[in-house]
Amino acid sequence: MRIVFLGSGAFAIPSFEATLDAGHEVVALVTQPDRERGRGRALAPPPLKPVAEKRGVSVLQPRRVGEPEAVETLRALAPDVQIVAAYGQILPRAIIDLAPRGTINVHASLLPRYRGAAPIQWAIVRGETETGVTTMLIDEGLDTGPTLLSRSVPIDPGETAADLEPRLARLGAEVLVETLQRIEQGQLKPVPQDASLATLAPIIRKEDGRIDWTMSALDVSLRVRGFHPWPGTTTSLGRRALKVVAARPEAHGEPAAAGTIVALRAEGFVVACGDGSRLLVTAVQPESRRPMAAAAFAAGARLAPGARFD
Repeated sequence: MRIVFLGSGAFAIPSFEATLDAGHEVVALVTQPDRERGRGRALAPPPLKPVAEKRGVSVLQPRRVGEPEAVETLRALAPDVQIVAAYGQILPRAIIDLAPRGTINVHASLLPRYRGAAPIQWAIVRGETETGVTTMLIDEGLDTGPTLLSRSVPIDPGETAADLEPRLARLGAEVLVETLQRIEQGQLKPVPQDASLATLAPIIRKEDGRIDWTMSALDVSLRVRGFHPWPGTTTSLGRRALKVVAARPEAHGEPAAAGTIVALRAEGFVVACGDGSRLLVTAVQPESRRPMAAAAFAAGARLAPGARFD
């Protein structure tokens, strides 16, 4: 089939390459414009762009995909199907309707659960033990279109968003290739979503990573995993910011003020959280420094039981 692929982030790379490897004709990649990055503010391409260039696929980078010029360019390409994966822009109806066999999204959740921009992160933060990938036909709602195929996987204990994303990206590629095959064969019937089962996965803000020590240790540890690597989970010691990189819940202990260090261990330090719960912090990243073992940080900072995080 003739396909226009709309994608930008690393999550989309396995799906893009699998589509080509399955023998489909990808006539163009539509991706985000290059952005300034780093201290030098040099222009850097979105992750999928160099992959497309290496594979000989034409690259389009409209500022807004709904602009009339972009719409006409895509219409002239006459795609049978459009694929969307980690693109980063909302598609207007004029784009959605261009492909007669549908505009398909590869979404990293088991829809209708975790509709929105950050399904991988919020699934971990909310303590899910299972997630997956769903292909769906895009409509004008927020991930509300009818589903095509889905496949589930367990979330491993201790797994972070950085661990889970590439695993789901590879799974998404498999599900997408099967979806395209079954569309060609006329064997796939879209299934409307049950809106009563829907949950949301909103855009993550930097402030979402600020640790509230009055939460349970389990909830704090889930945020450490779900918000790694961005925005990270941060606290402060005195006037200096400290990022908690790895942590796990411990057994409950005697009452102590939330955020207080109650013990030092060979593995790190133990912090009192809400409801008498305890969090063992095993890795941290001090401000403007590299990640390090929490025990080494505690020794260097001369932490002692009774010190308190803000």
